[in-house]
Amino acid sequence: MITTFDYELDARALTCPLPVLRAKHTIDRLQRGQILCVRATDPGSVRDFEAFCRQTGNEQVSFEERSGEYIFCLRKN
Repeated sequence: MITTFDYELDARALTCPLPVLRAKHTIDRLQRGQILCVRATDPGSVRDFEAFCRQTGNEQVSFEERSGEYIFCLRKN
């Protein structure tokens, strides 16, 4: 997992599609190359963030699952 990021979004306890929607809203405000760290608990978010990155061109630079929490680091392209 990346330990340095520009913004952290707490999407724990939110269910699909809210984690991705909030991440989209947040990443839109970042500058190109900045990293957004998203913490989610919805298992569907794993699939959703893969699709989100494919569709938007943003890069998932790391992913970690820890005790039912999914941590995504996304780089804005």
